[in-house]
Amino acid sequence: MEKIRKFERVCEIINKFHYNKSKLIPILSAVQEEYRYLPEEVMTFVATSLNISPAKVFGVASFYSHFTLKPKGKYVIKICDGTACHVKKSMEVLDAVKEYLDLSEENMTTKDMLFTVETVSCLGTCGLAPAIMVNDKVYGFLNREKVIEVLDMIKAGEEEENA
Repeated sequence: MEKIRKFERVCEIINKFHYNKSKLIPILSAVQEEYRYLPEEVMTFVATSLNISPAKVFGVASFYSHFTLKPKGKYVIKICDGTACHVKKSMEVLDAVKEYLDLSEENMTTKDMLFTVETVSCLGTCGLAPAIMVNDKVYGFLNREKVIEVLDMIKAGEEEENA
């Protein structure tokens, strides 16, 4: 039943773009917005629906850094490691986040799929160094304690939402 619902939503997305194969990137963007990543079986379904090869869909999905083929958490934490942030100890912030969320280099997504942690070269927020971005919100002037406060605040909001 879950699989049928998954493809039902994909059909709605493809229909919205009138089955136009030249709209592959916006279709994949909408699918990723829905599922937080691009599942392999969904990409194959998109290819079949648009009458294009699965290789083309996989090629587009793997070429653009915007797309991800692995599941991501509800909150994607991007930790800046640009020069300004690095000098101001952004890697200590990363270490604190990994430790607090029980993550490793091999697994940067929490088991409950709430958080995914990524390092990025630059957030363009050098004046706030060290900084992170959680989804679309920037937090700056962080250290180990302050980043844990941010995570606690997000978790508390999540608990309220689910109560």
